[in-house]
Amino acid sequence: MAGTMCQFMADIRTSLSGALRAALVAAGVDLPGDFQVGLERPARREHGDWSSNAALVVAKGAERRPRELAEELAAWLGEHQPEHVADVSVAGPGFLNFRLAPSWLHRVVLDAVACGSEGYGRQSLGRGRTVIVEFVSANPTGPVHAGHGRGAAYGDAVARLLERCGYRVQREFYINDRGSQMDLYAASLAAAQKGEPVPEEGYHGRYIADWASEMPAGADARNWGRERALADQRDVLGSMSVEFDTWSSEQALVDSGVIGDTLDALDRAGASYGSDGAVWLRSSDSGDDKDRVLVKSDGEYTYLLPDIAYHRDKLDRAGPEGLLINVWGADHHGYVARMKAAMSALGCDPDRLEVAVTQLVRLERNGAEVRISKRTGDLIELREVLDEVGADAARFTYLLQSVDTAPTFDLAKAAAQVMENPVFYVQMAHARVCAIADRARAGGVVRQPVEEVDLGVLVHERELEMMRRLSAFGEVVKAAAVERAPHRVTAWLRDFAAAVHGFYHDCYVVGDGVAPELTQARLALVTAARVGLAAGLGTLGVSAPESM
Repeated sequence: MAGTMCQFMADIRTSLSGALRAALVAAGVDLPGDFQVGLERPARREHGDWSSNAALVVAKGAERRPRELAEELAAWLGEHQPEHVADVSVAGPGFLNFRLAPSWLHRVVLDAVACGSEGYGRQSLGRGRTVIVEFVSANPTGPVHAGHGRGAAYGDAVARLLERCGYRVQREFYINDRGSQMDLYAASLAAAQKGEPVPEEGYHGRYIADWASEMPAGADARNWGRERALADQRDVLGSMSVEFDTWSSEQALVDSGVIGDTLDALDRAGASYGSDGAVWLRSSDSGDDKDRVLVKSDGEYTYLLPDIAYHRDKLDRAGPEGLLINVWGADHHGYVARMKAAMSALGCDPDRLEVAVTQLVRLERNGAEVRISKRTGDLIELREVLDEVGADAARFTYLLQSVDTAPTFDLAKAAAQVMENPVFYVQMAHARVCAIADRARAGGVVRQPVEEVDLGVLVHERELEMMRRLSAFGEVVKAAAVERAPHRVTAWLRDFAAAVHGFYHDCYVVGDGVAPELTQARLALVTAARVGLAAGLGTLGVSAPESM
C-alpha cells in the first residue's frame, strides 16, 4: 500500500496535466512532442489549489487569443471533469485555476500515514548519484566557533535533503593540517606549557592554556595539538548531530605524492607555467581575475595546489556522474573561480563542483554583538552556543534564512521556551499532536485502521488548511534539494506548525459533542500531521519531541 500511496501527489499532478493536454488536443491545438503542461500552486488561496499557464504558452503558436483559448479549455474540463476537480476558472490574460474537492486532501492524509516520517515527501531525483558534501573543514588549531556552526547545520541539512531525494551522499571534512598556521599553533601550545609568552602571531585563545595543561611532557606539540583539536571538533559537532563519513588530511595528501601527479597533469594540460622561480596556474584563462601561484619560489606549495589535488581525488571517488558540493565561509568567495579553473584545466566539468558560500552570522547576547576571533582570544565557541540554547535551537536558528544572507543569531530568543521562538513553536506543534493521540488512548478510544476511516467528514477550514500545508511537503523537499536551500523546509515547518496550532485550538478531537466518526477522522489527521512535522524536523536534523 505504502509504495502506491506515496505516489499520490505525483499522481494528482499527472491527472491534472493529462486532463489539460486532452483539453488542448480537443481544442485543435497541435502540441509538440516535448510539451510539458506547467502546474503550480497559486500564491493566493482565492485562485484555487493549482494553476496552469498552458493556454498562454501555446496560444501564439496556435494563432489563438490566450483568454479565449483558456475559456474553451475550462469549458471542456467542466464537461470532462478530472477526479477531485470541483471547479475550473479562468483568471487574468488566460490562467487556468483548478479548485479541488476536499477528497484530494483526504488522500493526502492516507499518503502521509502510509509513508510514515521516513517515507513521506521522498523524491527520486538523485537515482543513486553520488554527491560528496564537504563542509566545516576548520583548521585543527582550536575549537570550532559559532560561525562554523552555520556551515555545519547547512552542510548537514543539504546532505539530509539530498538523501531524501535519492542521492548517495558522503559527508566530508577537509583537515587543513599543513602550513604556517600549524607551526604557530604548535608554538603557542609549547610556550603556554612552559609558562612563556605565546608568539605574537600565535593563538591567544583561553583554550591554548587549557589544552597546554593537558599536553604530556615531551609530546610533539604539533601532532598532539592536531589530535586534541580534532577530538574537540568531532565531539562538539557530534553533539549537534553532525557526523562525517570521511576526514581528509591535507598533510596526508601531500605525503602520498599525489601533489606531484596533479602538478604534472596541470603542466601537460598547458594550465601552468613557470615565472620568477615560481609555478603559476593560468586561472585567468577561466574567469579568475589573475593567475595564481601553485609553488612558491622556495619550492613550498601554496594552499591552492594541495586543494586542487584534493578536489581531483574527490571527483575520482565520486565517479563520472558524481557531484561535489563545498560549503565555504564568506572569506572564500574569491576562491571559487580559481578552483573551477583548475577543474576545467584537468579535464573535469567545472559544473560538477558547486560551492555554497555562507555569510557571516552576527551573534548577539543581551543586545550586544559578540565578535569571534580565534587569534585574539575573544572566541565564542560553538560549544558555548550549544550549551546555552541547545542543539535543536542552534540548528533551526542557523537554518532560518538562506546562507547568502547575513543574519543575527539572538541567543536569548533561541534559548527561550516560548512560542515566539521558532524551533519551540514547531516542536510544540509536534508535542501537541502527540498529546492528542495520548489523550484519546487514555480515554479508551480504539483507533480504526486509517483506510477504514471516513475522512470525508474533515471539512472544517482548520482541517483543510492543515491538509493543504501537508500536501506541499514533497514539493518543498524537491525544491529545497535542487536549490540547496534547507531554509525552505524551515519556512514550511513554521507555516505547517501554525496550521496545527490553529487546529489544536479550534477542533476538538475527543469529548462530548464530537461524533465518533469525527474523532476517528481527526485522529487520522493528527497522525498525518505528526508524520509531516517529524519528517520536516528530521530533514533539518532537529528532534521531534513527544512532550515539552
